[in-house]
Amino acid sequence: MKKAVLYIFCVCLISCGEKVVQEPEQLISKEKMADILYDLAILTAAKNTSTAILVKNKIETMEYLYTKYSVDSIQFVENNLYYASMPADYVAIYAEVDSRLESVQKKMEEVQKIKADSIRKANDKAKDLQNKPTSDVMPKEQDALR
Repeated sequence: MKKAVLYIFCVCLISCGEKVVQEPEQLISKEKMADILYDLAILTAAKNTSTAILVKNKIETMEYLYTKYSVDSIQFVENNLYYASMPADYVAIYAEVDSRLESVQKKMEEVQKIKADSIRKANDKAKDLQNKPTSDVMPKEQDALR
């Protein structure tokens, strides 16, 4: 009985170690796959927010990525399927992509905050100049008010 349980356990352990999907002939590295998926996320966001820019510049999302990374559609699909069959690796790739996207988002938020602060300061300065009596305003500032 113990031998049967041990045998079944070993068979299960060995079968779990088998790869569900065979490694593609032209394997894309995890780093390059993360780069491709990152660019795909950026291009998809651009496509969803301002399609006109992509159309104007004649950019086809997937064709652009294939050319940029020197891969073809079959190679990309095979590699994506291969990594998807290995959840730990796929999660790591997407964690890298997510980290990079969050970093870019934080930088963009900082730039927007700086821009908003600059606009607010300029508006405050303009209000201050408008509220000053004319005699207190210098000639250049008077011209700006007109």
